[in-house]
Amino acid sequence: MKSIILFFCLCFVTCYSFSQEEISSNIQEIDSLYKEDQFYFGLTYNLIGKKPSKLSQTGFSGGFHFGYTKDMPINKKRNRAIGLGLGLSFNSFNQNMQIYEDSNGDALFEIIDATEVTYTKNKFTTYMVEMPIEYRWRTSTAKDYKFWRIYSGFKLGYIFANSTKFEGSPENISLKNNSAFNNLQYGLTLGAGYNTWNFYLYYALNPIFKSSSKIDGEVIDANAIKVGLMFYIL
Repeated sequence: MKSIILFFCLCFVTCYSFSQEEISSNIQEIDSLYKEDQFYFGLTYNLIGKKPSKLSQTGFSGGFHFGYTKDMPINKKRNRAIGLGLGLSFNSFNQNMQIYEDSNGDALFEIIDATEVTYTKNKFTTYMVEMPIEYRWRTSTAKDYKFWRIYSGFKLGYIFANSTKFEGSPENISLKNNSAFNNLQYGLTLGAGYNTWNFYLYYALNPIFKSSSKIDGEVIDANAIKVGLMFYIL
């Protein structure tokens, strides 16, 4: 009986030692290879910066963003990295600037006079493919998936579709894929937070509309500013 007990004890010690070595080996392997590849999705409140005179926002202007970011650590601790992503972004802007077309299909812009025109909706919407490029700092480790992060970077976007909608008097006006929009959009980004919840800011470096877009001879130099929350899922 003692021999049997001794045999099982030896087996247990051997298996335990082997498993500990295997776990240690796996941890070392994880330590040397782990990265923060992530799916992201965000909700933002969209603002218009550099507004022309008399242009104002009305109601809620929202944005929805989602995609995937590839993480490429650049130091031994792997708490600093470059992130390269690809995603989609949908953004609406409710405001008092009516967009319509002349007989040649060229875009015309006019500030709505609320004392003369009654309307219930006036907005433009952009649909974008976006590529975020980030410098990433975080307090993560191979075993800690809840950590502080600061992601700063640059986002390049391409508007593959746009729409405008006016609902009011004397008639409703809906346009699609108007040529007045700058299809190429780019700006600076900042994300900071803990675990899943993160504050997010985007500031566009170029205008929403082309330089040929004007109101009363004034170039519409308005840009997009997005403030909200970004969620990261491993």
